[in-house]
Amino acid sequence: MTATTLDSSLWLRSYHPTDVAPIRLLCLPYAGGSASYYFPVSRALSPRVEVLAVQYPGRQDRRGEPGIGTLQDLARDVYDQIRYHEDDRPLALFGHSMGASVAFEVARLLEADGATPAHLFVSGRRAPSQFRDERVHLQNDAGLIAEMRRLDGTGGGLLDDPDVLRMVLGVIRNDYRAAETYRWTPGPGLHCPITALTGGGDPKVTLAEAAAWRDHTNAAFDLRVFDGGHFYLNSHQAEVLDTIRTALTPAPRR
Repeated sequence: MTATTLDSSLWLRSYHPTDVAPIRLLCLPYAGGSASYYFPVSRALSPRVEVLAVQYPGRQDRRGEPGIGTLQDLARDVYDQIRYHEDDRPLALFGHSMGASVAFEVARLLEADGATPAHLFVSGRRAPSQFRDERVHLQNDAGLIAEMRRLDGTGGGLLDDPDVLRMVLGVIRNDYRAAETYRWTPGPGLHCPITALTGGGDPKVTLAEAAAWRDHTNAAFDLRVFDGGHFYLNSHQAEVLDTIRTALTPAPRR
């Protein structure tokens, strides 16, 4: 699949488009998530930063399409969209959970093409070099729902609605399969700064696993730890946004 056969309007959502923002931020959702999760982020950062939120296939207005394949294939499709969506402004990337792995692979593709990202923000995800043998995608529906409740990323009412479950369980299971079968291929470290953000009580990421992102860049690294679990950012949105703003604001000239 090439950039010329992909529809950028399906993949990239700019909820608050602006030409005055000096930088863009590409936001990639978690397993089962959608682009609309980043609408509040786009609203809060505009017009200083233009947010492009990725809509994965298989959900919401793309529910008629096949789900994602491997994370590397997904990263390639996202990368093709960035190339198709021509813009000379610097591009930073933010990904939460599964989205962090995709963002990392997109950053690698960008650097291989000579376009170093301005910054990589990785949230709620262990470093690619930190392997865990996870098999939630192989559990039955009850096991998958129990995992979602444990992580508290989806409102309990939605999980109790059988019609909603019929629509989303297949997509979520497929996303979990892609995330859990992802394997990092060793290679050179990135040349862009990395900021890792994590919840101190996240059952999916230890502090050591989050700190290991340091090994994946030759530039600056920062680790930010917040109270909370896997979806710590839902209750710490202001602090997360401040972290992004600070990192993407150029240092004053002397």
